[in-house]
This record gives sequence, structure tokens and C-alpha cells, in this order.
Amino acid sequence: MSNTKVLPLLAPEASGASGASEAVAPCCPPLTERPFSAEEAETAARMFKALGDPVRLRLFSAVASHEGGEACVCDISDVGVSQPTVSHHLKKLKEAGLLTSERRGTWVYYRVEPSVLAAMGKLLTAAPAAA
Repeated sequence: MSNTKVLPLLAPEASGASGASEAVAPCCPPLTERPFSAEEAETAARMFKALGDPVRLRLFSAVASHEGGEACVCDISDVGVSQPTVSHHLKKLKEAGLLTSERRGTWVYYRVEPSVLAAMGKLLTAAPAAA
């Protein structure tokens, strides 16, 4: 077994209301806002490393662009590698906090939460120039 530490791309925001929908905040500020702390850099690097593999990027894209925002593993596994390799890559994307999954019967469905895409976009967005 692996002793890999899972670092989520998103961290829960403090909220006083119980039962409210889970609000999330990006793990890291935009790259242009200020230098990253060591923890922020580790988290962002884990995300970029996960997406740096062409098979993982194809799988992430297949899930993100799938109708309804989620995809069954049976619908996205045709990426030119064996099924065990697909499972390995999906696991790495989950460990990086980029995908979530849910088992339904014999199939596993993966989804990219909209907040993950928003956080990724915010990380790469330049801060507006001061007027």
C-alpha cells in the first residue's frame, strides 16, 4: 500500500450555518498574487503533476466534458491503455483532489466538481492590474 498523502485542491470554507451546501475555497491564491507557501506549492504541484500525464489529462477531460458532468468508467476507458492502467490514473486524479467517484452497482462514476474547475481557473488567473 502507498503512504501517499492526499492533498485536496480545495479546502472547506468556514461556515457558521450547519447543513449549508459545502462551500469551497481554492487551496492556493492566484500565481500572480503572492509567492506560495510550501504547503500551497506542494498542493498545486500535485495537481499539475497529475495533469502532466497525457493519459490522465485525457481522462480528466473526458470526465469534465461528459454530459451531466460525470462519466462511468466504462465510457471513458478507451484511452489506449489497459483497464488496470486506467484505474491507476483515475486513482492518481482522485488523490490530487481533481476527481470524485461513486460506485453504483458494478460501475464507478467519476465527476469533476464545478468548484474544482473554478479553483483551477482562479489559480491561473492574473490579478487585475491596479489603475
